[in-house]
Amino acid sequence: MSEALQSLEATLYPIVVNINTYLSSYILVFLLIGVGLFYSIRTRFVQVRCFGEGMKKVFGNLSLRGGRQERGMSSFQALATAIAAQVGTGNIVGACGAILVGGPGVLFWMWLIAFFGMATIYSEAVLAQETRVVGEDGNVVGGPVYYIRRAFDNKFGKFLSAFFAIAITLALGFMGSMVQSNSIGETCAAAFHVPSWVIGLLVTAVAGFIFLGGIHRIASVTEKLVPVMACIYLLGGLVLLVCRIQYIPETFAMIFRYAFTPNAIIGGSLGYALKTAISQGAKRGLFSNEAGMGSTPHAHALAKVEKPHDQGTVAMVGMFIDTFVVLTLTALVVISTLYAGNGILAQGAVDGVTKTNMAQIAFGMVFGESLGNGFVAICLLFFAFSTILGWNLFGRINVKYLFGQKADKIYSVLAMIFLFLGSILSNDLVWELTDFFNNLMVIPNVIGLLALGGAVAAAAKAGEAAYKEKKKHKV
Repeated sequence: MSEALQSLEATLYPIVVNINTYLSSYILVFLLIGVGLFYSIRTRFVQVRCFGEGMKKVFGNLSLRGGRQERGMSSFQALATAIAAQVGTGNIVGACGAILVGGPGVLFWMWLIAFFGMATIYSEAVLAQETRVVGEDGNVVGGPVYYIRRAFDNKFGKFLSAFFAIAITLALGFMGSMVQSNSIGETCAAAFHVPSWVIGLLVTAVAGFIFLGGIHRIASVTEKLVPVMACIYLLGGLVLLVCRIQYIPETFAMIFRYAFTPNAIIGGSLGYALKTAISQGAKRGLFSNEAGMGSTPHAHALAKVEKPHDQGTVAMVGMFIDTFVVLTLTALVVISTLYAGNGILAQGAVDGVTKTNMAQIAFGMVFGESLGNGFVAICLLFFAFSTILGWNLFGRINVKYLFGQKADKIYSVLAMIFLFLGSILSNDLVWELTDFFNNLMVIPNVIGLLALGGAVAAAAKAGEAAYKEKKKHKV
């Protein structure tokens, strides 16, 4: 790495860290929990009442061959693309980083934010369905820029939607892709002793081929990749937990104990430690489940469903899989091996254990170092790669909104450049830059969501009535 690049990183890093600390500790926590609580009340806790409905819609007719859809995707393709964006490095590296900084109790705050976030992501999917349009290329498009314009049909709405479009393009299309390639490069380098820039080059080449194929190629890949990658990772994690089953009660006890007394493991005063734990739960929870961020609505807008409510319930299942299944599994693996049973992190962070290698160390303690490193590296490769595909699609939609169809190819080329750069830059700076733009895009999205509470409540009521009527006739 050149001296100029190192100097730039040294200057930028503390600035971005300070901004992110303020945003995540004082603004995002209230925004995310607030909008989740708001929609939980407005929809009468749709995440509880309609969860079973969503599960039936997702798994009742499960297929990995959705086929080419005219002007959009099948409901499952849309869900797979959304999950592809949600399930990425945030579920492994992000979860590990949060636990390392905030202690095992961080998982509790992730659960809490995710529970309310299920109502948020329901509202995002519903509004995306209601406001979607046919783009210049003849394909259906949708997302926050369109429901923000519906909420504010004036200059303020134009500004807010443009601000969101710029923030998400930078956050996901460029900076976010750097996070994914960075994590892929570092874990594969540790496992297979291949230079990270070589891995970055290969990932960029394959991703570029899919990027240039447009929405249909992305949908075709994600609908097959997501279920397979999730099953492999879950199977490996479950095997490890069976091997560490004697430590599971202690693991859950640590999660709940350190949720409220994190100072016992991360140090400092109780107030400071608790703020750190909640902040890490909010920041990393947002990065993982993306509820309220405004990313997944782009995928859900493309689904061909009878009513917006239908895709809303499907979106909730996607978030459940991301946080309560995949991310939770990572956390249980890490806590049961590195914290429980007087593990190496039982007294707090130690030198040599980082958010990037933490999961590899945990799996290595049961599977052996080589197998553990390789398993996590391969899983992370697929997780991160699927996220790159989903985020590229979301950025593409917003670039077209800002600049029209002609900007599509330019965007794809720039995305490939940033993807490669991520494999050679500092892990810490890349993560902080991504968090910064993630934080920015949340604000306009949440403003739009709060303004459209009535529309979501009406859609939920109509959708539930239609579903009950359909069930009555089937009986």
